[in-house]
Amino acid sequence: MANGIKNIVARITALWGILMFVSTMLIALIPVFIAGLWKEPKRSMIMHHVFARWMDVFFFLVGIRRIIRGKKHFKKGENYVIVCNHNSYMDVPLSSGSIPGPNKTIAKIEMAKIPLFGIIYKRGSVLVDRKKEQSRKESYIKMKEVLTMGLHMCIYPEGTRNKTAEPLQPFHDGAFRLAVDAGKPVLPAVIFYTKKVLPQEKPFYFWPHRVEMHFLPPHFPDSKTFQELKQDVYEEMKNYFVANNH
Repeated sequence: MANGIKNIVARITALWGILMFVSTMLIALIPVFIAGLWKEPKRSMIMHHVFARWMDVFFFLVGIRRIIRGKKHFKKGENYVIVCNHNSYMDVPLSSGSIPGPNKTIAKIEMAKIPLFGIIYKRGSVLVDRKKEQSRKESYIKMKEVLTMGLHMCIYPEGTRNKTAEPLQPFHDGAFRLAVDAGKPVLPAVIFYTKKVLPQEKPFYFWPHRVEMHFLPPHFPDSKTFQELKQDVYEEMKNYFVANNH
C-alpha cells in the first residue's frame, strides 16, 4: 500500500519536474542565445554561469538538495579531465553545474535534435555519434581542443548508465588516453543517489532525494600508460563509492 502511494506521488512529482525543467529552460535560453555572440572560450565561461544558476533554481524547485565535496582539489589555473560514474540521467545536470569552472561534456549527438533543449545541449557538449568511427575520431580532437582552451573536459568512462549491481562498470580507454596525450591530470568525481531520483527501472518516476558529488584528488599522468592511469582511477573510485554509499 505504501509503495503504491509512493508510486502515485512520484508520478505527480515527475510531471512537476518536467514542468519546472521546461519553464526554467525557456528562461535560460535568453542568456544562452546572448552567449552565442562570443567566441570560445569566453562563450563557455558565460555558459557555465548560466547553467549553474539554472540548475540552482531547478534543483530548488523540485526539492533536491545537493551536497558537493572536494572542490579544494581544483587548483587555480589548472584544468582537468574529470571522470564521473554514471547511474542516472540526473548525473549530467548535477555534474555540469557543480564542477568549479567552465566545462564541456562528451555527449550523444541524438540528444541535440530535441527542440530548444538541443541548443543548450550543443553549447555545453562535445557531440559524438558512437556508431560512426569518423565522428568518434573528430570528437577526440575536439576534446583536446577543449583542454587546450583551458576548460575542463567531463567524461563518463563507463560509457552508459550503470544498470548492473556492481559499483562501477568497466571503464573505456578514451578519457585516460586523452589525459596522457594532452598531459592533463585526471580528477575523479563520484556521484551518489541520483538513481534514487530517477530510477532506471521506473518510467515517468521522479523522487526528490539528496544527491552528492565528491571530487577526489587528481591523478597526474607522469610516466604512466593510459592503461595504468585508468586502473588507478577505477580502483580509487570503486573503493570510494563502496565506502561512502550509505
